[in-house]
Amino acid sequence: MADYLVTGAAGFIASRVIEMLLDQGHRVLGVDNLNRAYDVRMKEYRLARLQRRPGFTFRRMDIARREEVEELLREEGAFEAVINLAARAGVRSSVEDPWSYLETNTLGTLNLLEFCRKKGIAKFVLASSSSVYGNNAVSPTPEDADSDHPLQPYAASKKAAEALSYSYHFLHGIDVTVFRYFTVYGPAGRPDMVMFRFVQWIAEGRPVRLNGDGMQTRGFTYIDDIARGTLLGLRPLGYEIINLGGHQAISMNELITMLEERLGRKAKVVYQAMHPADALGNLADVSKAGRLLGWDAEVDLHEGIGRMVAWYLAERAWASQIETP
Repeated sequence: MADYLVTGAAGFIASRVIEMLLDQGHRVLGVDNLNRAYDVRMKEYRLARLQRRPGFTFRRMDIARREEVEELLREEGAFEAVINLAARAGVRSSVEDPWSYLETNTLGTLNLLEFCRKKGIAKFVLASSSSVYGNNAVSPTPEDADSDHPLQPYAASKKAAEALSYSYHFLHGIDVTVFRYFTVYGPAGRPDMVMFRFVQWIAEGRPVRLNGDGMQTRGFTYIDDIARGTLLGLRPLGYEIINLGGHQAISMNELITMLEERLGRKAKVVYQAMHPADALGNLADVSKAGRLLGWDAEVDLHEGIGRMVAWYLAERAWASQIETP
């Protein structure tokens, strides 16, 4: 049994990571500021599930606020590792409000690295993003592909967090695993992501707003596979950047067809102009994750979509009311 600090505890990936840690008998302090980057009811739903579990403690705080992290430093004991999954996510909104992305994703990471240094915590796991690869990466994309030309402030803030993490590894010997997550989906997923939005819109007979012609692709990976891979990254690795996810690519048009079949309803697709911050496609080369972690995805797209649709229909009374920007 060990103690872990997990940030972004009410978030999609972090909440599942915490559940798996608790299943293994560990204790977890989860922190989150419960911001309103998307409908907070989804965060409250995930958090309520965690708070029913023994071994979980929640602390509301903002990792971007140095004084709050220093207060945590004074009040809490040591941790086996810090798993930093807190983030301002979303490429489009980062164009409108780059400051909050820099504060949470970059400054917040710096504050937590300092926390590790002062506490003598040897392991740090950082959530990064496939967005750092930009728009011209080879597909499937390996970790050594160009990541020096981010297209949005979101990707730039994540790239900066990676660089800070390396500097703390070099200077202070902190063992760092950086995960570049690709597109993740599953029950209680982010409502600003395409999978939740399409499920809700089709199920409720609302217009499906599709940017572009629908031929753009995404590599999707089910949440359980992502959380399991994240925990494998807790082993000593030195400093490694590892792609996780994005192993099954599908076009938006194909995704809509699959969801229509699962939901038994025809989508009312409204095509809109492509957003300049959107990438045309992504697909991860996950061979490094297999080599270093023994990781491979286990849930295929058909099974994962079935689970997500079943969850939505079971929770429809409130999930249908979640705001989907």
